[in-house]
Order: sequence, then structure tokens, then C-alpha cells
Amino acid sequence: MELQFLTIIPKAGPLLLGALYTIFVGIVACGVGILIGTSLLLMRNSQFWVLRTFVTIYSSFIRGTPALVQILVFYYALAPLTGINIGPFTAGIMAVGFNSGAYIAEILRGGLSRIPKGQTEAAESLGLPRIKIWFKVILPQVFHSVIPLLVNEFTMVIKITPLLSTITVVELTRASQMLYNETFRPVEVLTLAAVIYFIICFSISQLGEHLQRRSHKFRL
Repeated sequence: MELQFLTIIPKAGPLLLGALYTIFVGIVACGVGILIGTSLLLMRNSQFWVLRTFVTIYSSFIRGTPALVQILVFYYALAPLTGINIGPFTAGIMAVGFNSGAYIAEILRGGLSRIPKGQTEAAESLGLPRIKIWFKVILPQVFHSVIPLLVNEFTMVIKITPLLSTITVVELTRASQMLYNETFRPVEVLTLAAVIYFIICFSISQLGEHLQRRSHKFRL
């Protein structure tokens, strides 16, 4: 079989658009994940056992089930159960965001464990409300300490986005499928898609290392 990359590259426009869409989906899903992860962290440290139990069950369920199943549940089961008709993009964002939120909650919990308890005690002695202690004292330090891990989670989200092709979201993988169905050159198209995925993930990892170095310099 003769590979013909030169004939595919001029037709690679849809792949580049799919790559941009993949990055956009990843950013939005990570934003949702950060909101969910932060909420789970607050509930895990709540005085109400119901909230703590919910976080344990939620995290165990998300980490114990395949991401593909979660995506299909959001897409096919959410509308009949709630009566809310959502499109594939919204379902995909919600599914990936809820998945990422469970892992981000664990990342934040690790960052929280590195915060000296004396800071919380000092803030309480000043009479600061609990909510202000969390948002003014604790959370800024937690996020600062886990920036590289959050960047790594962004990479993992990018690697999950190909699963959204199963619900017709036209990200990079779906765009690749459409292009090789049109050109009948699956090897060349998928190889090019793999290179694009590598460039995206490598760039994100380099960003994470850069942020980590800056974080260490800031602390020094």
C-alpha cells in the first residue's frame, strides 16, 4: 500500500478546525470540571455528613465507570429523565466536565493537605467568616500549588474528547472519520490526526512545566 500524505495535507482543513474545536471543548469542559471539583472539595470538608457521603459516592462512581458510558448516559438518558432536550455539544461538555470534576476534586484535596492548618486557625482567630476563609485564604493557595496538575488534567480531558465522536460532536476524531470516508485514505488521515493530537498535548505539557518553574521561582 502506497502512502499518499501529500494528497491529504491540502485537504486537512477540516482536521485543523476539528483540532480547534477539540481545544475549545477541552477548555470549557475543564472550566466545568474546576467548578465541580471546587464544589466537591467544599462539600468534602463540610460539617454535614450527607454532603461528605455524596462526594464519596460521586467520586467512586465517576472513577469506577468508563468515560464513554458516562457520555452516552448524558446524551441518551438525560433528556428522557429530566425532560430537558440537550444537543450533543452540551451533553458532551457536561459529561466530560462531570468526569473531570471528580479528578480535579482529588487534585485539590492533595493541594489542601499541603496548606498549614495554622493559617486557618489564624483566620478564625481574626473572626473571618468560614466562607471568606475558604475563598480568601485557602483556595487561592490550593490552586497555586496544583497548577501543574491541573494542566495535566487538561491534557487528560483532551484525550477523552475523541469519545465525543460517538455522539456526533465534530471534534478532531470525528473530523478525521469524515475525511477518510471522503478520501478513502484512513492511514494517512489518522496518522495526521495523531500528529495533531501529539502537538496539542505536548504543547499543554510544556505549558505545565513552564508554570511549575514559575511557581517555584515565585515561592523562592
